[in-house]
Amino acid sequence: MSGIVESAGTEAAPQLPYGQGNMGLTEGRAGQDRTVRRELLDAALEVFTERGYTDAGLTEIAARSGIPAGTLFQHYGGKRGLYLALWEEFREEQERRTAATLTAERSRGVDDPVALFVAGARSYLGGAWDNRRLARLLAEDDGPAGFDALRRQWDRAWVRRNARLLEVDEQRRAGRVRVSVLTTVIGGAARELGDCEDQAEAREIVDEVCGILIHLSTPPG
Repeated sequence: MSGIVESAGTEAAPQLPYGQGNMGLTEGRAGQDRTVRRELLDAALEVFTERGYTDAGLTEIAARSGIPAGTLFQHYGGKRGLYLALWEEFREEQERRTAATLTAERSRGVDDPVALFVAGARSYLGGAWDNRRLARLLAEDDGPAGFDALRRQWDRAWVRRNARLLEVDEQRRAGRVRVSVLTTVIGGAARELGDCEDQAEAREIVDEVCGILIHLSTPPG
């Protein structure tokens, strides 16, 4: 689930069925709802991380959050809704982070596609380290039904975005394969970061991976 994005929102995001808006709510009520959702998501992350998605229980999530199970269902509809909301939050934050990096690099006059791609990759991996518990959870095979298909859908979208950033002709099979490999390298590195002991080790991995990306992303000839 790795990718360097030009900007958030270039492709329609899947809509989550619960807790997706505050239309018609007063500012105070909307703020309360945001607090409730934050507490539910934080508790869900703890339980999912400790027990895995399959063995996680909604009763325990509700108890840790201090919020009644009925309110949990009202906002997220159950365990699947909580998991998908965590994934959406991580994905959107990574998009914002990498898009901001690309904007900053271009404002400094950087226009080389490889340099921009590697800067975006470094930013993405930095986000994976900063949010390593969530990144590690989302990389596991233990998720809700249908999540693998959703993740593959976004992986394909990220490959297309990376191809545009690298100015690769997607009509050529060799170009598509090269970008797919690069995207896979970033995803694998993001998973490794979840097991790092400290920031120094994480930084070493990011530096190593960025060096690999520079080598692999440079067009032949």
